[in-house]
Amino acid sequence: MVRFCYNLLFPLVLLVMLPGFFLRMLRRGNYRHKFGQRFAIYSARTRHRLRENQGNCLWIHAVSVGEVLIALKFIRVAQRKSKLPVVLSTTTSTGFALANKHRSAELEVIYHPVDFWWSVRKAMQLIQPRALIMVEAEVWPNLVAEAKAIGATTAIINARLSPRSERRYQWIRPISTPIFSQLDRVFAQDPSDIDRLIRIGMPKTAIECTGSIKFDYSGEPPVEATPQEARLQAMKLQPHQPILLAASTHAGEEKILAGIFQRLRQNFPDLFFILVPRHAERGFAIEQELSGMGLRVDRLGRKQNPQSADALIADTTGDLRAWVEVADLVFVGKSLTSTGGQNPAEAVVAGKPVLFGPHMENFSAFVSLLKAYDGCTQVADEVELEAALTHLLTHPKDCQGIVTRATLALQPHQGATERTWNALAPLLSK
Repeated sequence: MVRFCYNLLFPLVLLVMLPGFFLRMLRRGNYRHKFGQRFAIYSARTRHRLRENQGNCLWIHAVSVGEVLIALKFIRVAQRKSKLPVVLSTTTSTGFALANKHRSAELEVIYHPVDFWWSVRKAMQLIQPRALIMVEAEVWPNLVAEAKAIGATTAIINARLSPRSERRYQWIRPISTPIFSQLDRVFAQDPSDIDRLIRIGMPKTAIECTGSIKFDYSGEPPVEATPQEARLQAMKLQPHQPILLAASTHAGEEKILAGIFQRLRQNFPDLFFILVPRHAERGFAIEQELSGMGLRVDRLGRKQNPQSADALIADTTGDLRAWVEVADLVFVGKSLTSTGGQNPAEAVVAGKPVLFGPHMENFSAFVSLLKAYDGCTQVADEVELEAALTHLLTHPKDCQGIVTRATLALQPHQGATERTWNALAPLLSK
């Protein structure tokens, strides 16, 4: 009955939300790319590839870039241990572009079908996965129901639920509980997530805490930052110049950070600024904004020869971790003018002191852990951020102390990817 009502209401809800979706797709570009796949309409080549591994593959769904990175990390472990082929579905064009870079004979990449029962059923019958694995919290009613209908194992990996998201789910618990009850396993990032997941209706016996795959860097190959270093050398940056990097910034933060950078340069004239916006398509608008403030700005997306500049806008997708490698100080965005925050772990793993604003709700458990170890700097506003950056630029030994303590905070999550696979694997042989 719940699914019946959902299928009656979903097209109406989608119709209401459609203008916002189209606006977002237009802004991010490339919205026509393989558009038919969103309704399970595939080319002959893709149908052939999907049929090749019918009944003997994993279907992993990851919404966008962040979730795709988690999925790829999990896929490396899964294929090393099981040799199972994988179909990786994603929703956004940026997520697809990143996943597509890793396409291989054992990995097919598709756009995720819209959750109409007929499009999901068509895709499910074509792929017939051994398991449907969803990353973090992307649970769609028809997707889960159709997976169960063909006997596939259903699981969520790297599950997390912020207090804010829990409150939202509580409003629709009568609808969500029957859907969540069909999940075979839920692998949580943190013990604090377990109670919240139970309260929104996920089966207690199915939940296990295996740690955060996102924060697990055990066994990961070193990040190659040679192209980034070459770009900075071409811009005539000297090895001794300190670099402030603003990671995954959102609207409003770039102007604040650029103002702080300009003031810091009065005392630290060699300081260089790299800005990596959360949405790469905003690069041009950010360039115009910073240029209007009197900064000389270079931008990767402009595709021109490097020039001498005060700041660089790295408006590319999937390269944040490499840019973090070349930085000396890292500010984590979506924490000053927006709420939720972005992932601070990449900076910690790269051995960089990390700073962020007051709004880190999406990573509250991890931030609390970092703060307990005194392994980060959280500020209340622009004034505190400028003071903290001034202190760290003046006292480099304090930077190393923060990094050492933050690295200790990450230890509980090391090996999370392998633990998750080892807990899931027995269900796949049934």
